[in-house]
Amino acid sequence: KLAAAGLGVITGGGPGIMEAGNKGAHNEKGASVGLNIELPFEQFDNVYIDRDKLINFKFFFVRKVMFMKYAQGFIVLPGGFGTLDELFEALTLVQTQKTAKFPIILVGSEFWGGLVDWIKTTMLEKEHNVSPEDMYLFKVVDTPDEAVNEIFDFYSKYSMSLNF
Repeated sequence: KLAAAGLGVITGGGPGIMEAGNKGAHNEKGASVGLNIELPFEQFDNVYIDRDKLINFKFFFVRKVMFMKYAQGFIVLPGGFGTLDELFEALTLVQTQKTAKFPIILVGSEFWGGLVDWIKTTMLEKEHNVSPEDMYLFKVVDTPDEAVNEIFDFYSKYSMSLNF
């Protein structure tokens, strides 16, 4: 749906949900970008990445810089430590105004619910390490349609120039 609307799709370039994102962009004839990371196991680039838009990285921090530079929204699906690292990098940069605000959407309220509750009860209410406004830096949704609509709703209020 994003590619059909003229947006490029950037993923971590690997298998699974990253491959699904690239496949959707590829099938819609949209820009399909993969920022692959060299790992000793599990990671390999998927076949749906535009070959001129595949970049391989040795270090996570360099890869995150590229995500931050070129992504105009984050749709974050359930994942592991790398997913959390990228999520919190995005939240921190938007929170501290080191990058322009962009939509950050967490898909799967059951998966993200415990983390969001902890941020609210521990970081916000108990420790006061984040501000009440910070709870609005992200949205939690449950369906692909909701995620895509959040992107479109955000950019209906802000001007956007496409990166691809």
